[in-house]
Amino acid sequence: MKKPRAYTLSFASVYPLYLAKAEKKGRTKEEVDTIIFWLTGYNQSSLQQQIQAGADMETFFEQAPQINPNASLIKGVVCGHRVEEIEDDIMRKIRYLDKLIDELAKGKSMEQILRK
Repeated sequence: MKKPRAYTLSFASVYPLYLAKAEKKGRTKEEVDTIIFWLTGYNQSSLQQQIQAGADMETFFEQAPQINPNASLIKGVVCGHRVEEIEDDIMRKIRYLDKLIDELAKGKSMEQILRK
């Protein structure tokens, strides 16, 4: 079975898009990184390693040190799909990150985005 296209995109190609979306709305790279760290357990060094290695989105999430246990609190629609109803584990994680970046761009506070 063919993998969804989202799996094969390199994280290094998607990351600048996340940054651009956030910065266009007055948010910062640090906030984007904080969201990624919170969701995946990566830190600055390990995130940079994934980018330099050219990891695809599937590998990026498979190798994530620790998906945040509160990730299941992320609800809503991304790309026409309710994230909490996506059965495929990797696709759900990809959409979780998309949803969090969307919330950042929409002006939500970091406390709300990080489900505190």
